[in-house]
Amino acid sequence: MKAADYVSREQKYLAKNYKSFPFVLNKAEGVWLWDTDGKKYLDFVAAYSATSFGHLNQRIKDALIAQLDRMDVQARAFRHDRLGEFAEAICKLTGLDMMLPMNTGAEGVETGIKAARRWGVDVKGIQDGKQHIIACKNNFHGRTTTIIGLSSDADYRRGFGPFDNGSTLINYGDPAALEKAITPNTCAFLVEPIQGEGGILVPPKGYLKEVQAICKKHKVLLILDEVQTGMGRTGKDFAFQHEIDRPDGLILGKALGGGIYPVSAFLGTKEVMSVFDPGSHGSTFGGNAVASALAVEAISILKEEKLSERSAEMGEYLLRKLQSFNSPVIKEVRGRGLLIGLETNPAKIGAPQFCEKLLEKGVLSKDTHGTVVRFSPPLTIQKQEIDWGVDRVAEVLREIA
Repeated sequence: MKAADYVSREQKYLAKNYKSFPFVLNKAEGVWLWDTDGKKYLDFVAAYSATSFGHLNQRIKDALIAQLDRMDVQARAFRHDRLGEFAEAICKLTGLDMMLPMNTGAEGVETGIKAARRWGVDVKGIQDGKQHIIACKNNFHGRTTTIIGLSSDADYRRGFGPFDNGSTLINYGDPAALEKAITPNTCAFLVEPIQGEGGILVPPKGYLKEVQAICKKHKVLLILDEVQTGMGRTGKDFAFQHEIDRPDGLILGKALGGGIYPVSAFLGTKEVMSVFDPGSHGSTFGGNAVASALAVEAISILKEEKLSERSAEMGEYLLRKLQSFNSPVIKEVRGRGLLIGLETNPAKIGAPQFCEKLLEKGVLSKDTHGTVVRFSPPLTIQKQEIDWGVDRVAEVLREIA
């Protein structure tokens, strides 16, 4: 089949909720992908951090096969031998006390919201139904109806209401706005340490430390969404480690499944996690033996191969090279670790068009909000591969300018 045939079949049978590029991928290895025509691409997206350990990582593949040789999925009514191992590993890595396993990042966020609301009633004494959560404008926490109720993006919300009135949106990176928005019914502040979908927005230095102090002052939970920034992406195991010891709640996903299987988790202090009792929350697939085995191996790879340190080193290298371009096409380059955004000058070109030009040259990138080109390659990327990708960026800049 030709690429057009695959595209035609998708268009006939799939809902049009994605506007995908008109080529079809069919092979992957490490930091490279190939399409059905045999064209090779450098992956500067890594499935938004899901494939942080590289495509078809051999250790992840081996862990999957080994687990499938023994057991697959079972009901959570019955214990299995891998879940406790997963829970212990992720709690020790994050410094938090307990975890609740789920599948997708959005499910992890939903779990965090439920935990915060019940904590508000059981611990803080808020009247049930009055719990209030604060989030930030331009956030991206997922696409469930509850979560898009916390979004400021009209495209995410259109036609999906009504939404509850239990939230307030404030400006990102503004501690004073947080303190002003807190009410006696506020149970949590849900925030990304770096806004990924919002445009790779890095808050001012000291932001997390300051908002944590405000939350403690007003007995409000600080819940961090590290679905995209966790597992080494920003040069630390978790982005919060750049500034604070630990949050009250932490949401993980994407890279936790090693790029092969959907695995997510909500972690928290004992006080937060104590609100869950049998029947209060659950998931058929959450924490199954396959998911647990892959998450354990992903954690081992992160630590044994020092990928967080590698992310810091390679990220600084990539950021420095991109910032060295003196081009009227570039408005700003920013980021931390291997999560970098190149904001284009709209008078010269939009970010989607920039990504299309990179695609023609064999580099996969993805814009966010039409203004920022996102560069988030696998953490296993080598300097020579970064150089090759940056050379393609330079070619595009020359052609536009």
